[in-house]
Amino acid sequence: MEIEEIVRKYSNMLYKICIVMLCNEQDVQDAIQETFCRLMEKRPRFESEEHKKAWLIHVATNICKDMLRFRIRHPKVSIEAIGSIEAIGSTESAGRIEKLSAYLVAPEYRETLTELLELPLKQRTVIYLHYVEGYQIKEIAEIVGITQYAVKKRLQRGREQLRILYQEV
Repeated sequence: MEIEEIVRKYSNMLYKICIVMLCNEQDVQDAIQETFCRLMEKRPRFESEEHKKAWLIHVATNICKDMLRFRIRHPKVSIEAIGSIEAIGSTESAGRIEKLSAYLVAPEYRETLTELLELPLKQRTVIYLHYVEGYQIKEIAEIVGITQYAVKKRLQRGREQLRILYQEV
């Protein structure tokens, strides 16, 4: 399969995974581009379509993690926020999450996505891969590079936190 076909087939899926992790349109585009660049550089041999899909997800999630680590180490303040420091608070991130959920999902699922985006990254990633992409625990463990027990624990904690968030609403 040529690279154009791979890009067409997997871009949407990678976009959804990266946007859930990064919550930033520009970073998501960079992460997807970097994922496909690595595909062209490495030219790995895939055993099956599922292997190819898992490889792309694994690379994309690792790139997202690297970007998040960079954000933590190199914090920035937007130009708009320089004039009013209070704009940096929760209203900005809440607005970004609302825009994101409106873009990604149908209206009946927006509240669920908003709650999902409030979870810590580790839980958010495994919950998305399990419930949205349909991966099994063993597959998620291989993709994310953790043990099956860690995947189960993250799923459990994520579900507990979502339960708590829904009870508050």
